[in-house]
Amino acid sequence: MLRVVVLGAAAGGGVPQWNCGCPVCRKARSDHPELRSTQASIAVSADGEHWFLVNASPDLRQQVIATPQLHPRAGELRHSPIAGVILTNGEIDAVAGLLSMREGSPFTLYAHERVLAILRSNSIFNVLGENNVKRRPIEVDKAFEPALPDGSPSGVEILPFAVPGKGAWYLEGKAHPAGGDGAGDTLGLRILHKGSGKYFYFLAACARVTDDLKSRLSGAALVFFDGTVWRDDELIAAGLGTKTGQSMGHISMSGDHGAIESLADLDVGTKVFLHINNSNPALLRGSDERKAVEQAGWHIPADGTEIKL
Repeated sequence: MLRVVVLGAAAGGGVPQWNCGCPVCRKARSDHPELRSTQASIAVSADGEHWFLVNASPDLRQQVIATPQLHPRAGELRHSPIAGVILTNGEIDAVAGLLSMREGSPFTLYAHERVLAILRSNSIFNVLGENNVKRRPIEVDKAFEPALPDGSPSGVEILPFAVPGKGAWYLEGKAHPAGGDGAGDTLGLRILHKGSGKYFYFLAACARVTDDLKSRLSGAALVFFDGTVWRDDELIAAGLGTKTGQSMGHISMSGDHGAIESLADLDVGTKVFLHINNSNPALLRGSDERKAVEQAGWHIPADGTEIKL
């Protein structure tokens, strides 16, 4: 059985964002604490004892405290059930939490060579000494099985694949540490339980839905999908920014060619939005946007939600 815990479902900055006074953030600070959400990450386990994180958000310490499944084993001075971290991109949302894992517990870091090159180029990540934190490159369309701390198989198979998107925004206009054309900067993952054959997909960022992507997702028991913005010009219309969702490498939930429309006819068991920006009105229960999300069969999860496959 695969166990999946949603550690956080928000986009960069979380909900409420520290410097934001938008309607969602105001409500989250006052009379609607259920709106509060940390930045997007999940934890996955095949045995309930060893867990693999998909991305390490800046809120990781808070997420671990709030998640009993990730607590140290009772009676041990130093222990963590986190056996590894799989990175899908090099954005701050995905890598900053690694710095909260610098206290010497061993784990393995799995990432595309382009993302590993970003980490190598920034000396602050050297606090994760390779004596404790092994860095393992992963390849597009090549499945791998992350190992448990003793080297034994985890029972989880990960298949990374390229997704339309963009490289880390802080590298815009600069030479990428890995050079090349950007292939591997944005990954989706198929995560499969080798015992049962059940699998799900994780896509925290996606700029558009292609025919190839639709064929991949069809038949999945569960899909976590990019829900950053409700409409492409959301940040501009709300006076919160100058970028569209597309310019940031994110598809909108709504509209022609949005996620809801593009994935409407797929045979998917459960569809879950995550990486949802604080500007997104679909976060507000009772809003027209939230009703549209739910009527289309999508879910917006609370932090701590556990799903079993």
